Amino acid sequence: MPNHFPRWLVAALILPCFAGPVSFAQQPESAATVSASPQGTESKSGEKIVVPAGTRLALILHNSVSTRQARSGLAVYLETTFPVVQNGRILIPAGSYVSGEIVEAKRPGRVKGRAELMIRLNTLVLPNGYSVDFNAVPENAGTGGNESVNSEGTIKGDTDKSADVATVVTTTALGLGIGSATTLSGKGAAVGAAAGAGVGLLAVLASRGPEAELPRGSTIEAVLTRPLYLDAEKIQFTDPGKASLLPGPENRRPERRRFPY
Repeated sequence: MPNHFPRWLVAALILPCFAGPVSFAQQPESAATVSASPQGTESKSGEKIVVPAGTRLALILHNSVSTRQARSGLAVYLETTFPVVQNGRILIPAGSYVSGEIVEAKRPGRVKGRAELMIRLNTLVLPNGYSVDFNAVPENAGTGGNESVNSEGTIKGDTDKSADVATVVTTTALGLGIGSATTLSGKGAAVGAAAGAGVGLLAVLASRGPEAELPRGSTIEAVLTRPLYLDAEKIQFTDPGKASLLPGPENRRPERRRFPY
């Protein structure tokens, strides 16, 4: 007795055999694609670039600072003038902003003691707006005067000893001339010279030494005291940048401030 099956029944039995393997083969491929994407994103966003301690920053000062008015907590604003590059990658372009504050300000003494400014730099703002905290101190400064920087990053004013000597010599010579002209004797000249020297010494003691000054446009070389960690995702610079064009400070001679200023 021949077996006759309806064609629709044969088709219903055969088609699932081909459709099933195709469906199972496609599912693992889709699952692998979804799970790989978050891992790649997490790795990229968490990457950090380390700028080591000891790295130097070339800076220019935007606001003038002097021990005559400076006080602890006063803000200082600077800008990088040369890019920081590491392994061929621009990390800190020129034109990045740096801010800090005065930690301590000490005016010069009347008898001894030089003026001192202690500055700490603590914030870096890159041209793309990315801001990060960091720690740096001055290592060198070009102020137009004779300020110097010690190993701790403290900026010291000049001593002006030559001007002190000149003041005493000038008043001594003046007293000598007056004494000689008045008494027409060597004794009178000696008395006049002594009086003149005393006046000159009093003038020195009644005045302060030169202030420590950082005029606008002063150049400062700062050094990182701790490593700086940057988010690699935000460090994608291709341009070395460009700093503002600020004129440098004029050359100046140390000057004493007369009492009571």
